[in-house]
Amino acid sequence: MLKTHPHAAATYRVIPFEDGSFGVEVNIPDSHPTTVRSFRTETDAEAWIVEHQRQVQQQTQPHGWFRNSGRRR
Repeated sequence: MLKTHPHAAATYRVIPFEDGSFGVEVNIPDSHPTTVRSFRTETDAEAWIVEHQRQVQQQTQPHGWFRNSGRRR
């Protein structure tokens, strides 16, 4: 049985900083938001979001990070 990755329901928002860099606010339901920083451009921040979502999806697959703790192969 697969478990849901903690970030599977996360929402992401690119936020600009005063120094011209960007961050990504990651909001996981029932948790405090956290900010990943510092990206040089908004495009870099958006690319990080896409890659992070890809990793979360991959880790949720049967051979990913979360697996049934039952039998080992």
